Amino acid sequence: MSKREVRDALGAARELVKEWSEEGLESWEHFGAETNVETPAAPPPGPEAAPPPGPERAAPADGLGSDAPGLAEVRQILGDCTRCALHEGRTQIVFGDGAPDADLMFVGEGPGEQEDLRGIPFCGRAGELLTRMIEQGLEIPRSSVYICNIVKCRPPGNRTPLPDEVKACRGFLDGQIAAVRPKVLVTLGKPAASTLLGRDVAITRLRGTWQEYRGIPLMPTLHPAYLLRQYTPENRRNVWQDLKAALDRARG
Repeated sequence: MSKREVRDALGAARELVKEWSEEGLESWEHFGAETNVETPAAPPPGPEAAPPPGPERAAPADGLGSDAPGLAEVRQILGDCTRCALHEGRTQIVFGDGAPDADLMFVGEGPGEQEDLRGIPFCGRAGELLTRMIEQGLEIPRSSVYICNIVKCRPPGNRTPLPDEVKACRGFLDGQIAAVRPKVLVTLGKPAASTLLGRDVAITRLRGTWQEYRGIPLMPTLHPAYLLRQYTPENRRNVWQDLKAALDRARG
């Protein structure tokens, strides 16, 4: 991660913790205060390089340590969010779903129609496909992973979230990652990968190549909605390989 990315991440985190502190959660007041942003971080692995193997659970983002908020606390602070315009058209907030201590964490783009109605991420057609990939492909229960999106409210017409919408939700996404402490992150589609990697990516070229997010191995792959539109043997094989590699790394 570059120094600029570190500063951006710390800025987003401190804004969130400032808000938490204003709402009375003083135990997180000094979140990230000891992080030295002037010390360059180790560069992420190149597109063909794999992060160093390690069976231990990743450390919480930004040095949260044992004081990291749990998912319930992050959801409590999110509240009945009106931080961006997406709240105007939502039925309900779609926070996340799955095991709070999952080894694998999937991050998608945003809720669709069914997700907005039911309050559960990836429960529409794309979600049904993702569930089959997890349960029939990887042979693990969906309930054993954690699933969320970069924004928690449905964008109109399922469009791509706008930068200010992603920014408004970013602290809560970081909070979810810090709370779950996954061994491996899997990003589904271009917006999720671009958000966590801090740069615009071409997902069809980047997918299947190990990346890193704050010390956590990150596997970018195609979004299930893309697979529904382009359900070719090659795409199915590619995504299967990506998910299998992610599971193997999480188990290793």
